[in-house]
Amino acid sequence: NNPVELMEFIGELETALGKKSKVQLLPLQAGDVPATYADVDDLVANFNYRPATPIHQGIKNFVDWYQANLNP
Repeated sequence: NNPVELMEFIGELETALGKKSKVQLLPLQAGDVPATYADVDDLVANFNYRPATPIHQGIKNFVDWYQANLNP
């Protein structure tokens, strides 16, 4: 339930990877969705679980996992 701006997401990836990305901003394309977010109300109601991992930690965890498993 906490939307993250695309540029913040990209910035967190850059930080986790230790690399600067090459960003080419374009107008919205057909089918693009300007804003989305996860509705976790059912998850909370049915399982009493509310995700709490901050975006920077989640991206770091994913990058660490991916890099460790990229070439086993």
